[in-house]
Amino acid sequence: FRGAWIATVGNIDWPSKPGLPVAEQKAELISLLDRAVQLKLNAVIFQVRPASDALYASPLEPWSEYLTGTQGKMPVPFYDPLAFAITEAHQRGLELHAWFNPFRGRHFASKSPIALNHISRTHPELVRTYGDQLWIDPGEPAARAFVSNVVMDVVKRYDVDGVQFDDYFYPYAEKDAAGHEIDFPDTATWRKYGLPRHLDRDDWRRDNINVFVKNIYHAIKAAK
Repeated sequence: FRGAWIATVGNIDWPSKPGLPVAEQKAELISLLDRAVQLKLNAVIFQVRPASDALYASPLEPWSEYLTGTQGKMPVPFYDPLAFAITEAHQRGLELHAWFNPFRGRHFASKSPIALNHISRTHPELVRTYGDQLWIDPGEPAARAFVSNVVMDVVKRYDVDGVQFDDYFYPYAEKDAAGHEIDFPDTATWRKYGLPRHLDRDDWRRDNINVFVKNIYHAIKAAK
């Protein structure tokens, strides 16, 4: 396995900036795939869901602002970046893995207004504010189910060769102005779901992620 990540969050790798014409977006993506072939890679890991948004035509979440500059606005003329990436990657002998950030709700550098079909609007009870970002609470069974449905929608509708998660499940610790660590605001969730199982909060958090990954794994195996 010789792969490279193609990050879309903050326009790190692709597209180089929001609002590029569709032809330029496609040309940039083809250039990245051609470079992967030149480097003798055999896979690319394409970030399709950086912050509860979508770099593909999702029935569940809004279009990413990293495409057009406005969350919820589709590319014009219309195309599906994930479908396009899969086709171009496979034509070059590359695997295309869909990379999801499962629980980040909104990135700190986001500029676009939040779309009406973003989870923070449709299911605010599942979302927590932590530092300068929004996060989906992994301790909520309904939150894990929502993210699982997002992943499985892609697995079932697109010819992806794999599903990847990065290291963002619970967020890295934030600190206040005095330098003191701020705890993630899931006390009520822990009391509801963790305390009855006699789990301390850290063990409960780890178990939430273990359950999430296990369920995704079995769902993908069953779908394929």
